[in-house]
Amino acid sequence: MDLKPILGQHHVSALTANAQKNYHFYTEILGLRLVKKTVNQDDTTMYHLFYADESGSPGTDLTFFEIKNAGRTYPGHSSISETALRVPNDRALFYWIDRFVQFGVKHDDITEYAGRKVVAFEDHEGQRLSLVSDENNRGVKGGEPWRQGPVPAEHAIIGLGPVALTVKSIKETAHILTNVLQYKESGKYTRVKGSSTTTYYVFSTGEGGTGAEIHVEEQPDMPKERPGRGSVHHVAIRVENMVELSKWAEYLKQLRIGNSGIVERYYFKSIYFRDENRILFELATDGPGFLQDEHLDTLGEKLALPPYLEHKRAEIEANLTPLKTS
Repeated sequence: MDLKPILGQHHVSALTANAQKNYHFYTEILGLRLVKKTVNQDDTTMYHLFYADESGSPGTDLTFFEIKNAGRTYPGHSSISETALRVPNDRALFYWIDRFVQFGVKHDDITEYAGRKVVAFEDHEGQRLSLVSDENNRGVKGGEPWRQGPVPAEHAIIGLGPVALTVKSIKETAHILTNVLQYKESGKYTRVKGSSTTTYYVFSTGEGGTGAEIHVEEQPDMPKERPGRGSVHHVAIRVENMVELSKWAEYLKQLRIGNSGIVERYYFKSIYFRDENRILFELATDGPGFLQDEHLDTLGEKLALPPYLEHKRAEIEANLTPLKTS
């Protein structure tokens, strides 16, 4: 089947137990913009918050479902174990080290892997994150920083970087990435984690670069991750449009890979499926995007609902704790 290459990361969706504290960390400390305040369309009693660049460009979204009673995460295999966020250059990492010290954010020193300078850190719920320098990026371009945010534009986060997976057996995930999603294995590197060293295998797609890589480590002796607050639910990768997504739906059907079929998310359309390591992948279209129901200047200020949920607005709002965003 004539399929265009995956374009790179679309978004990463994670879990939080407290939307208000989550909003504070990702907007006031990390300087991301809340571009959409909406609800989980499969469970409208919980917030779904989208943080991104100035306009919510595909490839810049880090999103969170609020599950108020979520317990702690017990890390392990079968997980999306780290999400990288791109910054413009190496110099920006020194700014961020100072900022993390100022706000008491748990972080490591600047290190280097896969040929890039990196700073690993955690949010207040143990979400595993890193900042990666775009200094030498020759691939997918980053987004536009939120210029009204608290972080100077020259140091601001400009999108999603590589997403790391921890799996029990790399064979199955490598098969999905290369033989199904048509990524290419483009290298490997070692990384010190605590008292041990692990090897990551790099898979890239499209133009490549920091916004189009998935890194996979094999950890057969670890237990399976028990997700909770601070864990990642799924990783979404970019498909150009609905025409291409329809081709992917037919292709997955031909391969007999179980999937959700095409799902309407209003801001994009999606297909969900898991590999044999239980990693949840989403194929998501670039459009129509977040500007179809809100103006650029006021993104994220009000509770946005797709038209097919608008008739339930009163009921939905009654089940949500108001989120203070000013």
